[in-house]
Amino acid sequence: MKMSKERMDESILVCVYYGPNGERLIQRGCKIAKMLDCPLYILTVDPKPFDDLDPEKVHYIARWKELADQHSADAFIIKDNEKRPISKVIADVAREKNITQIILGQTAQSRWEQIAKGSIINSLLKEIPFVDLHIISVARFLKNTEGQFEKGVRAYLVQDENEYRLIFKHTKDVIYEGIFFKEFGTDFNNGIFKFMKDQKTLQVQVNDDIVTDFTNVDMNTNIDDDNFL
Repeated sequence: MKMSKERMDESILVCVYYGPNGERLIQRGCKIAKMLDCPLYILTVDPKPFDDLDPEKVHYIARWKELADQHSADAFIIKDNEKRPISKVIADVAREKNITQIILGQTAQSRWEQIAKGSIINSLLKEIPFVDLHIISVARFLKNTEGQFEKGVRAYLVQDENEYRLIFKHTKDVIYEGIFFKEFGTDFNNGIFKFMKDQKTLQVQVNDDIVTDFTNVDMNTNIDDDNFL
């Protein structure tokens, strides 16, 4: 007998933050909730009041609400003007909604920040130890490129005076870690470098191993629907 969506043995919470990865997280949560036929909640947290948010953030929230409606999510939850640590807010919502699985995006915390402040993941494991956490990394594919780029490979940026140089081996000088998508048909390292900066996903142009600025290249990430657990 098919169980109704209101079954309480499983319940999904997707936590989104501003940037292109938010839609990917929601799509992933929707697929898991559909498979399990269980409630789905989408949460975003901001320390500022909603009325003080800039147009870009308001646009993201409107898009997330639209996706929540399209996928019949049980609730889209906004915790604005929130001064508590994010992990505390997520934990409270998880308890209130009887959440059993939480979906989070890859954070932009450096290793030193994790040591000094503690990572969100570690905090959640302490707050709600019996909830499963799904950490979704930055996608290794680009969408709408018509075969222009090869499959992404792990790469790094090191600072070289006023520029950044692409390398493929981790060293102590690494500033950013991410995924490099090389253009087909070139002998040089030209393409797109995708990484996280200030908790946002950026895609920047690489020309002959060099990144000269962090202007975001407007491409959407592709969702690998076959590998979502």
